[in-house]
Amino acid sequence: MKYFSTRGGSERLSFEETVLTGLAPNGGLYIPEYIPTLPENWRSEWKNYSFVDLSVAVLSLYISKDEISEPELRQLVEKSYKTFRHPDVTPVKKLDDKTFVLELFHGPTFAFKDVALQLLGNLFEFFLLRRNAAKAAGAELEKLTVVGATSGDTGSAAIYGLRGKANVSIFILHPKGRVSPIQEAQMTTVTDANVHNVAVKGTFDDCQVRMILETAMDIVKSLFADREFNSTHRLAAVNSINWARILAQTVYYFLAYFQLQSQLPAGTNIDDFGVEFVVPTGNFGDVLAGYYAKRMGLPVFKLVVATNENDILARFWKSGSYEKVDSSAGHDSSSGATAPVDGSSDGKQGTVTSGVKETLSPAMDIMVSSNFERLLWYLAFENASGSQEAKEVEAGKLLSSWMSSLKEDGRVKLPVNVLLFARKDFAAERISDEQTLATIQSFFNGPVSYIADPHTAVGLAAARVVAKQNPENVRQIVLSTAHPAKFSEAVSRALKDQAGFDFDRDVLPQEFRGLLEKEKRVIDVERPDVDLVKAVIESTVGHQAGKLASSGSV
Repeated sequence: MKYFSTRGGSERLSFEETVLTGLAPNGGLYIPEYIPTLPENWRSEWKNYSFVDLSVAVLSLYISKDEISEPELRQLVEKSYKTFRHPDVTPVKKLDDKTFVLELFHGPTFAFKDVALQLLGNLFEFFLLRRNAAKAAGAELEKLTVVGATSGDTGSAAIYGLRGKANVSIFILHPKGRVSPIQEAQMTTVTDANVHNVAVKGTFDDCQVRMILETAMDIVKSLFADREFNSTHRLAAVNSINWARILAQTVYYFLAYFQLQSQLPAGTNIDDFGVEFVVPTGNFGDVLAGYYAKRMGLPVFKLVVATNENDILARFWKSGSYEKVDSSAGHDSSSGATAPVDGSSDGKQGTVTSGVKETLSPAMDIMVSSNFERLLWYLAFENASGSQEAKEVEAGKLLSSWMSSLKEDGRVKLPVNVLLFARKDFAAERISDEQTLATIQSFFNGPVSYIADPHTAVGLAAARVVAKQNPENVRQIVLSTAHPAKFSEAVSRALKDQAGFDFDRDVLPQEFRGLLEKEKRVIDVERPDVDLVKAVIESTVGHQAGKLASSGSV
């Protein structure tokens, strides 16, 4: 299996090269040269597989045994998921006869990103150790320097995925004092020698927090664009454009399918039902993994894209226009446009000027969905004509022109056929903050009391809307992307008037208790300045003498 860029070109990479490269030189995202089909006996052979077994089975279809042997792959997968608290890794819970939740928050940082980032960290280490073992004695070792900017979730998941990894250093920038206490503590209490939290100082009020975060993202982008600095430190990205993250996430769609099958009433067959996945969506990576699973042969009735009020995706499925700002609302789509940053964004792209609204589900507060480009390539391919090779070339050219229009004009209107192809596999719904709060409250008071974080609540609310149009036999699986304790403000606001609700007792996990009092290691940067951040990286992973203290200022 080889991988190529969505934006065309003759480059074909191995899985290893794809993972270590991240973003294609022409700005495209890597996709597999073909989508493999499932083995004929997959239903019977896989139905009792554990998450580890399913991971090995699915990943093996995309990774040549010449690159990673099956025993090596199994060892990597076992190492990645032994850190999860639930034996099923991503269990399915029944809420009512037609609604189920796929809980993806049982990893070390209580967020769905752990599923992919635990594996990605181990893949980085595996490839580097193997490369370095083949070098002559005394040769310089290959190393990676991971740099990112975060407002919370991605930072902690990336840190936990890469902590202690040989030949890998990770630097995560965050706005000092403007990350939630729990999320900041999850990052800064990791004191492994290769983990470096960089707190960017600034004088700003609540309305300007996102401007500081955006500046931090711009710093990261500048680092990646600095060829000499990038080459010296071999910068790497762990954001959702890395193909390994998408691949890792396809696995839980298969596990959910089999777990749903085991929870259906006795005497019924899953073939009698339509299985619909509802996915809270920002950067489109999580639902894209479901698309790959469906294309491989997993029986999926529909994939539902659930967005918050930052609804670029819902608007696309409604109109066929992919635009940063809703032109029907009379805004200038190009004004204050914020593109996702190579290797850095965890979803939050909003600022005072960007046109992105701050919501109760912040990981979905985006202007552009970075992984949507991959789906657009497949839609362009379906719309192309000629041989396989000719269609691939045409799809790359079409995709490049669409992304150029998006960058230059802030919008692109796609052909009607493309929209019709998109509607074959997907539906989309926009959910407001008011609906989010009402949904948290509703499911808390449901037949099976369930406390959802605000992102999961967006998915549950969208599921209810879509269910009204579904055939009677459809069963919905909503992806629950984060533990409610990570979003205490929204959950407490929704449930503050509910009799008997106590956040500390009902929501807060044992692992969060005392977290704020643990030892922290942070490097303070006095202002958002690329040269100051470069100095931190140089003095830490470069060949300069000395070692940074556990905390300090630059």
